[in-house]
Order: sequence, then C-alpha cells, then structure tokens
Amino acid sequence: MSKTIKLPPPPPEETVTATPADRPREAAIGAAVLAALGRPARLWRVAVLPLWGDYYRVNVLTGEDPTAVQIPNSYFVTADDRGAVLGSTPPIRKQY
Repeated sequence: MSKTIKLPPPPPEETVTATPADRPREAAIGAAVLAALGRPARLWRVAVLPLWGDYYRVNVLTGEDPTAVQIPNSYFVTADDRGAVLGSTPPIRKQY
C-alpha cells in the first residue's frame, strides 16, 4: 500500500520590490538617463541603485527574457532631490 506524504508549504519569500510610486527619485533618474541615452532595442529595465547621498549606479538592461539579460550601458550618476541628473561617469551620450 502506498502512503501519501504531505509536505509543508514553503516559507514565504522575503522580496522587496520598489515601484516608481515607492521611489519617485529613482524613477526620475531612470527616465532622465533613458531620455539622454535613447531607448535601446529589447529594453528589459533600467535599474537605479542608490549608493550614498546623491550618488547612484544606473544599469540599462536589455534582452529577450530574464535568462538573456545584458548590461550594454552603465553609469555612475549624481542627482538632485527631484531626480534630475547632475553628472555622469561616463558621460551619457545619445546612442539609440
């Protein structure tokens, strides 16, 4: 006779997701970078990572799906309180 074993449910995942409404400054920085750079083909997302103070790392991710994502553009930026980009290393140039 076969016995059915019931497994306990997996623990809930602790993920933190930020939407533009949660972080308007980061959303404005991402939009400003895309406006200056242009919109690349197969844009997956723009990741704006706060570092310290007014400094951010902005990565532009492209790809068909999450398993094929690449970062063709990455910038170290400074921004004001409203998310306007004040400076970037390397400089953001129109590419797309």
